[in-house]
Amino acid sequence: MGKLGTMGGRESHWSEQAGHTVPRPEMPGSLTADVAIVGAGHFGLWTAYYLKKAQPRLRIVVLEERHVGHGTSGSAVGRMTGEVPGGREPYARRHGRDALNHYQRIMNDAVANVLDVAATERIDADIVSGGELIAAYTALQDRRLRAATALAQKYPHTNVRLLDAAEVKERMNLAGVRSAILHPHAARFQPAKFAHELARVVERMGVAIYERTRVEEALPFALQTSHGVVEAEVVVGGSDHLSGDRGWRRLQRPVAASLIATEPLTLDMWDDIGWGGNELLASFASPRTYAQRTADGRIVVGGQRTPCQTSAAAHTSGKLGGGAFSALRAMLHRVFPSTRDAEIAHTWAGNARVVHAGAAKIGFDRRTGVAWAGAARAGVATANLSARTITDLVLDRTSELTELPTVRSGGPRPAYARTR
Repeated sequence: MGKLGTMGGRESHWSEQAGHTVPRPEMPGSLTADVAIVGAGHFGLWTAYYLKKAQPRLRIVVLEERHVGHGTSGSAVGRMTGEVPGGREPYARRHGRDALNHYQRIMNDAVANVLDVAATERIDADIVSGGELIAAYTALQDRRLRAATALAQKYPHTNVRLLDAAEVKERMNLAGVRSAILHPHAARFQPAKFAHELARVVERMGVAIYERTRVEEALPFALQTSHGVVEAEVVVGGSDHLSGDRGWRRLQRPVAASLIATEPLTLDMWDDIGWGGNELLASFASPRTYAQRTADGRIVVGGQRTPCQTSAAAHTSGKLGGGAFSALRAMLHRVFPSTRDAEIAHTWAGNARVVHAGAAKIGFDRRTGVAWAGAARAGVATANLSARTITDLVLDRTSELTELPTVRSGGPRPAYARTR
């Protein structure tokens, strides 16, 4: 029997595997810039990339409280998909069927954009575009999955397929599987490697990244930090970075994410499991669990639950009760019985966010210089889309992204954009 590892609560498997980069400098003191970006996660780095690509002379600084990729790289299973943030049906109810079809195509394109940039910039992050299988294991799950597939297939850009048990087992040997949805617009990747590589790309382009620099307050055309004031024409951040407004907290609910990683599995185990297509794997149960086959032959499994604490900050330590990890291990062994002889080499935990239908808001208020994205932490593809939209808004370019119904340019000032 595999044993639970003892490394949970220190560092994610992703960060440990990627290794430590040379620490970047702290902000040297008050400074000025054209654009100041809060957070060196995927959204912040993508925003720096697209703005610098469009306007190479822009002076862009990225301010990170801890280190590059902290949070986004640790509390995720390494899953990139074209899912509509908050779900398709809520979006269709709010904005109409045609708007949903348009948004689904744009989300598919976001996955393709990430893959294209990774290839162009030679980002080595173990990326494989194999799609995602969402599997049902009980009769109730099977009925609901088939109904969900039929509903999704009514929209032209979802491109999902229903697989029966035999078709699933041709891809991977899932014990007890009854059916699965195959979602083609998805890819696995190594989150920490991706963040580190993208940071190096933007630094080569001339972007300054300052670590161990905490943003304390967003002001019009400025950020108050632990190391001084940054004055900038544009301030960019996710809504959770810039706002203490309760309205945003209702749109994005913090959850505790727990993850486990096996040791590298033996060839005999992989012969039994299959999984040669490197698809992402998800369960159709609620709450869902997600898994990937890693480049070095491990299985990483992650799940989420609502924190007992009222504040997302309460789970920054990365510590959860052993029951969460034991449940993930039990699920792994139930689905892949041959893994019972494999050690659980790493356990860790962190924060994630469940994005509600209203959270896909993106905006730029020229009166304060503040640009924000409400679903910036909903995944690397959503972060990419948010960054490209912010770029168009900041540079005053009209595009299909700026015309999305969730995008706001000007209009009422966000609650966090205070006046001096």
